[in-house]
Amino acid sequence: MPALTSAPFVVGPAQGLDAPLARLGTVHKVPAHVTDGHVAIVEHTLPPRQLALPLHRHAREDELTFVLYGSLGIKLGDDVIEAGQRSWIMKPRGQWHTFWNAGDMNVRFIELLIPGGAEGYFERLSSLLCRNDAPEADAVGCLAAQYGIEFDFHSVEKLCREFDLIF
Repeated sequence: MPALTSAPFVVGPAQGLDAPLARLGTVHKVPAHVTDGHVAIVEHTLPPRQLALPLHRHAREDELTFVLYGSLGIKLGDDVIEAGQRSWIMKPRGQWHTFWNAGDMNVRFIELLIPGGAEGYFERLSSLLCRNDAPEADAVGCLAAQYGIEFDFHSVEKLCREFDLIF
């Protein structure tokens, strides 16, 4: 197994690569190259009643989420849970899932991508979303496929209706 980076790596509260995904605030705190690909760490924020993403699944990584404050709604397969402050949620690779802010205040949470690598997708998607002309679902889907990520874009309307969300 390769050795982890031996030099200290410190990211302050206001530091990291800011790469928002529409209303999903995304700051890359620890890129995968720092951990020799073992993990990447991203910090997210989401406004109240906001759906973060359509249903999706990852073929290459597990996601481990820690809620710093607020309330996060999560759909994992057929299960729906609400995770409050200091909760941990495991989203295994291959499992259809999505998440949203289930409360009336901003939610802030940390995601560990195990192994790292999908953060490259987030960075590239952020660049696409920041352009004046919003990308088509097909373009987002093609980019996602390069990282082993699959979306169900048709899930958005039903999720918003079922959980009283906006997207």
